[in-house]
Amino acid sequence: MNILQHLLRLFSNTHDSRTQVADNPMKYLIVGLGNIGSEYDGTRHNAGFRVADALAEAIGATFADKRYGFVAKGRAKSAELVILKPSTYMNLSGNAVRYWMQQENIPTERLLVVCDDLSLPVGKLRLRNGGSDGGHNGLKHIASILGTQQYARLKFGIGNDFPRGGQVDFVLGHFSEEDEAAMKPQIPLAVDAIKTFCLAGMTTAMNQYNKK
Repeated sequence: MNILQHLLRLFSNTHDSRTQVADNPMKYLIVGLGNIGSEYDGTRHNAGFRVADALAEAIGATFADKRYGFVAKGRAKSAELVILKPSTYMNLSGNAVRYWMQQENIPTERLLVVCDDLSLPVGKLRLRNGGSDGGHNGLKHIASILGTQQYARLKFGIGNDFPRGGQVDFVLGHFSEEDEAAMKPQIPLAVDAIKTFCLAGMTTAMNQYNKK
């Protein structure tokens, strides 16, 4: 092999490698938690669904009714996103998460779950790499099915302005006009946080969005 042939071969290998990276982006499973059914539309407990809807719209993806949930697929630059809204109801969310992780061959480190959070003010975002479920039944079931609490989650604050014993009615109720106004501008911010997690990693995403 002469020098010219060697150089051409090196160029070809480099080109093939770049093409392979472009054609096989990192794949992420983004799960927005909520309950299906018109009676739950717009409720506080469905904040995860709302963020998932906004994310799908942002990347030009459309949801289809699939096994265990509604699924949309698309790209955010170099990342391939599989967006899931489980149809299992909140308390059995782990079944849908496990199925789609296996179906799409996505490891736990590329899973991000979006859920409502009572401990945060309305619209406040909090990214975490793992930790306690905080009493959230969806997170609790996911952890029990996966056998670990070490998976990424984006918590979306819904406040906790309810009387003692009124938690269930509160989370299944609708946002007040004031809270809705506070929540709406935070949804695009949540979408940006998810994209940053996929493209730059959790540390960068936490540094940029946990103060917002």
